[in-house]
Amino acid sequence: MTLASIALPPGLALELGSEGMVLVGDEKRFGKPLRVDFTAGKVAHRRQFGGGRGQLIARACGLAGGITPSVVDATAGLGRDAFVLASLGAEVLMIERVPAIAALLEDGLNRARCDQETAEIAARMRLYTGDATQALATLVAQAGFAPQVVHLDPMFPHREKSALVKKEMRLFRELAGDDHDAPRLLEAALETATHRVVVKRPRKAPPIEGPAPQHVIEGKTSRYDLYVHRSLKR
Repeated sequence: MTLASIALPPGLALELGSEGMVLVGDEKRFGKPLRVDFTAGKVAHRRQFGGGRGQLIARACGLAGGITPSVVDATAGLGRDAFVLASLGAEVLMIERVPAIAALLEDGLNRARCDQETAEIAARMRLYTGDATQALATLVAQAGFAPQVVHLDPMFPHREKSALVKKEMRLFRELAGDDHDAPRLLEAALETATHRVVVKRPRKAPPIEGPAPQHVIEGKTSRYDLYVHRSLKR
């Protein structure tokens, strides 16, 4: 896939620079150019000081007691959650449906594979571009991946009267819109995961429409709803 072949809304553009690929737009609306970087900044700080397997996402995905499951991140986004899981030893298959975001993510992965501090982590991360809502099982099969855990972080619909979301989130909404098909995504994840499905939600948001989660792990601003088929074992 070439940059020229990726369709973008008016006012947005993908550009290649000395520090990698960036997505640029009106800074007043969308903020600074968006780039995926696993080697520095907040991602690097979280890798070094984020709390290891005590982090909510690690606990939710079952990385505990010597257990390191394989994880499908079916809403990969900028890969931050996937990178945390991979840094803790998990093999992670990332699926991203927005081609522009997937291009940024692939660029960030390529640079991480060339950095001695992140190369081993990036080697545990693979990326497939596609819509997990429509083809999760197919994408997993194409990758030859064993999906013990499926992690979902669908875009939460916002009300027009709510406070302005972060500029980065505005950019995501411009590209992807809200995940109104989240119930179908959950259904696909439940059909694909062999052990559990983990759904990240705003702390006070309702669960995704469908079966009720069996367990909830709650933090200050977000929570993880757990749908468990069977226990993870070493």
